[in-house]
Amino acid sequence: MNYSNSPVRRRGQTRSSWPVWFPLLAISLASAAVIHGQEPAAAQKAAPEKQDTSVKAQMRNVKFRFSESVSVQIRALSGALAPVGEHPFPVMDDKDSFKIHIDSADILISPRDLGEVLNAYVFAKPKSPVGGVSISIENGQLKVKGKLRDKGGIPFETVGTLSATSDGKVRLHGDKIKALHVPVKGLMEAFGVEIDDLIKNGKIPGVVAEENDLILDLEQVLPPPHIEGAVTAIHIEGNSIATTFGKAQAAKQPAKASASGNFMAYQGNQMRFGKLTMEDVDLELIDLDPADPLDFYLDRYKDQLAAGYTKISTKFQVRAFIKDYDKLNRKPTPKPQSN
Repeated sequence: MNYSNSPVRRRGQTRSSWPVWFPLLAISLASAAVIHGQEPAAAQKAAPEKQDTSVKAQMRNVKFRFSESVSVQIRALSGALAPVGEHPFPVMDDKDSFKIHIDSADILISPRDLGEVLNAYVFAKPKSPVGGVSISIENGQLKVKGKLRDKGGIPFETVGTLSATSDGKVRLHGDKIKALHVPVKGLMEAFGVEIDDLIKNGKIPGVVAEENDLILDLEQVLPPPHIEGAVTAIHIEGNSIATTFGKAQAAKQPAKASASGNFMAYQGNQMRFGKLTMEDVDLELIDLDPADPLDFYLDRYKDQLAAGYTKISTKFQVRAFIKDYDKLNRKPTPKPQSN
């Protein structure tokens, strides 16, 4: 037999045409490539893109309560519930687990509710220079009254106009400003503090002073669940402040939901409410009484669900007909006993 074209086999060798040391050489080369930051082609994989876990949201004619005393009137909203931080999906029982991202919306807020927001959240800290704020509408303008805490509670008031800033915030321009009922040149003269001191270190989150103007960031001013979106227009409408987010026409387009009248619709991805986690969400909360806006309060949504009824389709679409929060049979607050 002719072995001239074959490797000479010694004891313990195989018939393979590759030397026994070849696998060791390959491993060494691969290790050296990794050490020098050059992974083998098979190991080089593109980093996976972060998956969008937001739940699409549509709302029509909803009185959305942030608390017992603070609400907004949502005439139309298109957007999403976006998870916040490490939360994988929105949880209805945790207002800090998500934010309401607004693509477009048409929203009303009353002067009383805006004043309550400023008192209860924005100027609630003891060291805040302003307190006791009240807001009203007079002759198509916004009148703001309050007290200067660091000046011994001196009353001030300003009458001004509203507009949207280029970066999606709300500007209140003070046309007339008084402190102790005496006209002053500007807000800084009334406050008696420097602008930097007023806004530094988040002393008053969501509020910036610029000469005679106050700039309000609704993303920070409103309590949770926080909103996310740019204000594109704002004006006085009757006895309310009408605010447009995104494109006004987009906000007024019909919602992509099966419900009509007053409702909140959620679609796609995951959401948890109560003990249930819904996959590929298709949930609509529908007003039992469409004669007036759907009064919805996230803190008490379970009571609203229990007071209504729910239908589930063969495709596991959930349609919950809920009762308005202000129509629940709530126990009255006990009156204090007289001595």
